[in-house]
Parts: sequence; structure tokens; C-alpha cells
Amino acid sequence: MRADIKDLMENNLVCVLATVSGDSPHCSLMSYATDADCREIYMVSHKNTKKYQNLTNNPAVSLLIDSRETSLLQDKKRPLALTVTGIFQKDVPEGKKQAIRELLRERHPDLHMLLDDRDAEIVVVKIKALQLLDGISNAYFESVP
Repeated sequence: MRADIKDLMENNLVCVLATVSGDSPHCSLMSYATDADCREIYMVSHKNTKKYQNLTNNPAVSLLIDSRETSLLQDKKRPLALTVTGIFQKDVPEGKKQAIRELLRERHPDLHMLLDDRDAEIVVVKIKALQLLDGISNAYFESVP
């Protein structure tokens, strides 16, 4: 994975999660964290939300991570936008879920009540592909094994 992609993923706190119900897309602003290799993205959601129902019915997702949060560190004329294509992982072992809760709690202290809610579920997205738009027309695509 390119260093600029990994940096963008690690240095942002929110993403837009796109799910699908039937033929209708649904977008949600989400706090997230990644694993050390940036091959998985972790979020938390209540089970009774539209996004979580969409995930359980259709595990294909897209996420958008961009440089708006980190634009003070970068040239504002060269925005970075990363589209992540992935698959929602339904059967995550409880031990891994607990480790992800702690990672999210550390990265997003404001999520502590949601992370402790028994109706909340950890969302794990395994990354399949990445597309980075660097500026207006410079695009890069990478499959993730």
C-alpha cells in the first residue's frame, strides 16, 4: 500500500460509509479506526439502524476518506479523496470485537457510551480495493489481496 494512502487513512477520524438496500444507496458519517496494516476498517453502530440492517443484507460497502480534516497540513489546491471498496465481515470473534472496542475507545473517547451499549455492534470492513484521487484528475487504483 502506498504511504500517502496509509497516511490519509491513519490521520483522519471520520469517513462516509455507503451501504445499499435493494437499489437505494444510504450514506452515514462514521468515526473509524484501522488495523495496523490498513487492511481493515473498524466502526461501531447500533444494530437497529438502517446502515446496520443494510450491512447484514448486503455486505458490499464503499467508504470515502478525504483530506478535509487534515487540509491544514496539505496544499488545499490538491485535495485527496480515497474511495475504499470492501466487504462487511459478519462473523467476527468476540475477542477481536473487544480489542476493536478498545482501539475505538482510545481513538474516539466521545464514543464511550455507544461502545458500552449492549445494542451496539462492531463493524469490520475488509478492504478489497482503494482508489485515490490526488487533486482534480490524478487517480491511482490498487487492489488489496
